[in-house]
Amino acid sequence: MITQPQTEAPVSPVPAGDPTGQQVSWRHRHLLDVDALDTAEIERLLQSTAAMEEVLQRRVARTPALRGITVVTLFYEASTRTRASFELAGKILGADVINLSAKGSSVEKGESLIDTVRTIGAIGADIVVMRHPQAGAPYLAARHSTARIINAGDGTHAHPTQALLDAYTLQKALGDLQDKRICIVGDIKHSRVARSNLWTLTRLGATVTLVAPQSLLPPGLNQNHPLGLPAVRIDDDLDRALEDADAVIALRLQRERAAGVQVPSLREYARRYQITRERLGLARENAPVLHPGPLNEGVEISPDVARGLQSEIERQVQHGVAVRMAVLYLLARGGA
Repeated sequence: MITQPQTEAPVSPVPAGDPTGQQVSWRHRHLLDVDALDTAEIERLLQSTAAMEEVLQRRVARTPALRGITVVTLFYEASTRTRASFELAGKILGADVINLSAKGSSVEKGESLIDTVRTIGAIGADIVVMRHPQAGAPYLAARHSTARIINAGDGTHAHPTQALLDAYTLQKALGDLQDKRICIVGDIKHSRVARSNLWTLTRLGATVTLVAPQSLLPPGLNQNHPLGLPAVRIDDDLDRALEDADAVIALRLQRERAAGVQVPSLREYARRYQITRERLGLARENAPVLHPGPLNEGVEISPDVARGLQSEIERQVQHGVAVRMAVLYLLARGGA
């Protein structure tokens, strides 16, 4: 089990086999969303990600950095990218990784979330990586678990590690994000990625424009009253919003979360909001295109853009492992 540091912002000695070669200074016990991180902490995470990427580039199969740490992935929803990258990240750092899903577990017998996380903590889990269909579920788990909780996506609320890997990908493509214009287009209403991206990108100095039909914006969201979110620009005209944009993040149309079709038709949505080669020409030259996946090609993004030279989608997936290595390491070796 992780020993509990005595101070709020501990600095632990560099453990044997530390892949970053740095001391750890991290004050957070959990990672529930990026809104709890200040700018310096986001930058610290991204710096650690760069160090972890160097480890991956050396093709190190396994380091002893988190030897003796047990990581449990607890997923109440299906996942490919997030779950696989957390599992790989933990194993590369030398942790023991156990994968659990709601299907086939005591959840099917009616076990509550609180009982589940208490049981996982009791059997020796140090870190629980959790995805849940209900917004706020990781916060509830954090109050009742002895383990450290990482939110891997909760309902339509937050997806902090996706936002961090998006920011890292954009930094690699654009450099400093200060004053960069980032367009996020698509199903804002049901997107946990969009919410976490708003916090991360604005704290790194970017200007964010949300582009969507009114039906795919959260009720009451506007530029003056952004529902507790950072100040944003809002536009329903994609062509206008793309003019001089430095980067574009296309969001998946969240059909599984929508209570029904909230656009006239997929064809109409694609006509107005699909990122195409022609539309991308309105943005700045070589503006990178991101997408959190999985893609609905021909709906929110055209196949030639998804596989084109400006696409950063595959690199996002690659960076996901390094980001999650950084998060696991900082929470395991730092934190109150």
